[in-house]
Amino acid sequence: MSKQEIIISDVFQSPTHGRVDFDDVMTLLLRYISKEPNKQYRIVVGTDSTLGRDGAEFVSAIVIHRVGSGGVYFWNGDAVPKRFVLRDRMYQEAFRSLLVAQKLVLELKNRHFLEYEMEIHVDIGQNGDTRDMIQEVVGMIRGSGFTVRTKPDAYAASKVADRHT
Repeated sequence: MSKQEIIISDVFQSPTHGRVDFDDVMTLLLRYISKEPNKQYRIVVGTDSTLGRDGAEFVSAIVIHRVGSGGVYFWNGDAVPKRFVLRDRMYQEAFRSLLVAQKLVLELKNRHFLEYEMEIHVDIGQNGDTRDMIQEVVGMIRGSGFTVRTKPDAYAASKVADRHT
């Protein structure tokens, strides 16, 4: 499965702002940062999934973390009517996060916002069935130019996105 086959919805949800499209996410993200511009911010993307009888549900989260002072987040999700083995599902999560992060980077550049920290959080770690995939997935994301975090530091995937699966 290639990441080109994955389609990410432009409709997001936010506990703070309700239903918004991607353009609104960008506007709200920049507005949030502009309220306290001297603070440090981290833009984080993570995806989690859950298996069901008819396939898998994937949820991607965009978190704007005002370091030391909380943050806001947006999420979207969709069901994929396909059975996944664990390896394919973890790659699907990583590809989805990469696509969202790449879209964010492009739009941040279009809006002339060039100074930010961005991370991709993946729901894999040293413990459990995903430990054999860490080098592959981390290498793929780093090779795409992003900082990557794994469990237990991957809160955008394992806490935020997981909350909505």
